[in-house]
Amino acid sequence: MRKFFSIFAILIFSLSTAAASSFDTFFTERTLRIDYIFSGNASMQIVALDELTSFEGWAGRRINLDKIPVKGNGELKLIDPVSKAIIYRTSFSSLFQEWVVTDEASKLNKSFEFTILTPLPKSEVLAEITLYDNEGNIQTTLTHSIQPNDKLIRNFDSRSAIGHEYIMHNGSPAECIDIAIMAEGYTAEEMDIFMQDARTACEEIFSYEPFASFKKRFNVVAVKNVSKHSDVSVPQDNVWRETAMNSNFMTFYSPRYLTTNSVHLIHDNLTGVAYEHLIILANTDTYGGGGIYNSYTLTTAHNPQFKPVVVHEFGHSFGALADEYFYEHEDHAANTYKLGYEPWEQNITSLVDFDSKWKDMLDKKSEIPTEPTEKRKKNYTVGVYEGGGYLTKGMYRPAVVCRMRDNEATQFCPVCQRAIKRMIQYYTEQQ
Repeated sequence: MRKFFSIFAILIFSLSTAAASSFDTFFTERTLRIDYIFSGNASMQIVALDELTSFEGWAGRRINLDKIPVKGNGELKLIDPVSKAIIYRTSFSSLFQEWVVTDEASKLNKSFEFTILTPLPKSEVLAEITLYDNEGNIQTTLTHSIQPNDKLIRNFDSRSAIGHEYIMHNGSPAECIDIAIMAEGYTAEEMDIFMQDARTACEEIFSYEPFASFKKRFNVVAVKNVSKHSDVSVPQDNVWRETAMNSNFMTFYSPRYLTTNSVHLIHDNLTGVAYEHLIILANTDTYGGGGIYNSYTLTTAHNPQFKPVVVHEFGHSFGALADEYFYEHEDHAANTYKLGYEPWEQNITSLVDFDSKWKDMLDKKSEIPTEPTEKRKKNYTVGVYEGGGYLTKGMYRPAVVCRMRDNEATQFCPVCQRAIKRMIQYYTEQQ
C-alpha cells in the first residue's frame, strides 16, 4: 500500500511539473488582453482586431492549456507558428452571437465589443478566433500574428490600480480561480453599500453546491468602480444615467435583460486587479440581469430576487449552463437553439446526442421523456423533462426544478452541479 501511494504521489508531482513546464516554455508572467470587434448581421459576420494591451501578472489557468471544457459559441487558439501546436485555447460566448439570431439582425448591421485574456507569449504566436452559429457551424474566423515585443501593444503597468478589497482569499492567482465583483451605478458615497452587496453575492454563490465544497479553490475581490450617477439606465422608463460600465436594461428590447456593450471599458475598470471571471452588481431595484459564458455576469443588487438571480447568472458565465425555462409565447431568445443540433451546454438536450449529456445519471427505469411529478420536483430527480432552452417542445432539461430554471429552486440540479464541478476541476486539476 505504501508503494502504491509513493507511485501515486510521484505521478501527481510529474503531472503538475509537466503542466508548469508547458506554461513556462511558452508564456511569461504577464497578461495579454486582446480587444476584438464583432460586427455584421444575420447572414454575414466579421471579427476585427481592435487593440492589444499587456500588464504584469497572470491570474488564469496554468494547466489544460490546449483543452476547452465546452465548445461555446466561440473559440480562441494561440498557435505556435513553427510546430503548429496549440499552446493555449479558450472558449466563450458573446452578446453579438445572441443578437445575430434576433429579428433586428436581419435588417441591420451592428458591432459589439469583446475581450479575451491570455498569458503573454514569449515569442510570436498565431491567434485564431472563430465564431460558431447555433448549429455549430463556423460563422467567421480571423487569424492574426501576435509579436510580444510589438511596440504597439499598450502597456498598462503604469496605470493606477482601481480600489479593491478581497472578500475571500485562499491563495495566489496561480493557485485559485479569481472572481472580481465590480460596482456598477454606485457613487463614491455608496461604496459601503456596494461592499455589503458584494459580500451578499459571494456568500450566496458559495452556499450552493458544488461551490461550497470547492470554496478553498477561489479568491473573490470586490472592485470599487465609481459611477457619476447612482442606479443604472432603464430605457423602458426613459431614464439614462452615466455609470462605470454603461449598462442598461432593454437589451434586444427585453425589459429585464440587463447588459453592457462596453466590454473594453469593463476591463479598463479592472486595472491592477487579478481576475478571471466577472460579476457586475448594478445598484438598482429594477428586476433583471444577464450572464454570458466566459464574458460576465451582470445583475441587479437591490431587487428582492437578487440572491437567486446572481447565482443563476453566474451559472451561465462561469458554469456554461443554459436556461432551463421556456416560453409559451414568442420571445427574443426563441431562435437560440436548433432542434436538429445538440447544444453544447451540459444541462439541456435535443436528444440528438444524449449520450454526451446526462444519460449516465438516469435511473435505468427512467422513461424518456420523463413525467414531471410533484415527487420528482421535490427530490430534484434526474430525468428528461420536455421544455428548456426557451422551447416548449423538442428540448429537454434534467430536472423539474433547478436554479437554472426558476428562482424558487434551492439548489442546482445534480446535472448542473456536475457541470460546475467539472468546470472547477478544469481550472484547478491537470486533465
